[in-house]
Amino acid sequence: MNWKNTHDRYGTLSIAMHWLMLALLVAVYACILLREEYPRGSDPREALKTWHAMLGLSVLGLVVLRLAIRLSGPTPRIVPAVPVWQHRLAAAMHLALYLFLIAMPLLGWLALSADGKPVPFFGLELPALWGTDKDFAHSVEEVHETIGEIGYWLVGLHAAAALFHHYVVRDNTLLRMLPGRARTG
Repeated sequence: MNWKNTHDRYGTLSIAMHWLMLALLVAVYACILLREEYPRGSDPREALKTWHAMLGLSVLGLVVLRLAIRLSGPTPRIVPAVPVWQHRLAAAMHLALYLFLIAMPLLGWLALSADGKPVPFFGLELPALWGTDKDFAHSVEEVHETIGEIGYWLVGLHAAAALFHHYVVRDNTLLRMLPGRARTG
């Protein structure tokens, strides 16, 4: 078990962070979607909104850690090598995903702050990023929701690209990120 990335494979820490991030994203989206099943003001609806906020803020903390890990070692090579245009497209997709993972929690935090609501984080209340301004809060919430919709596409395209590489191109793109796989390349 190698904790660090090598030129051939992502390390255990990167792999764990990748799949933990996916689990957190599923939970964040599930909370906000499931809240619609309950009447406004009900305890379950409010609890789901709180969990949405706390898990979303956890994404922010995790993405910072994940970026530090990514920058601390090599990126495993793809075997066989992909064309330059695919490499650039993948880099753009990863940049878009990281921007999404940073922007969404910050926008949520900003929206709660501007709406004058507490910003919960597992028993703590985070400081407001903005003074109460309901119009601004509404605008930020709209941006947050729109980018949230875009997030479905980003994550879906990322997964589709990995599957395309695995089943069509037959390179090691997906294998580098699967837990417990033998080294390839």
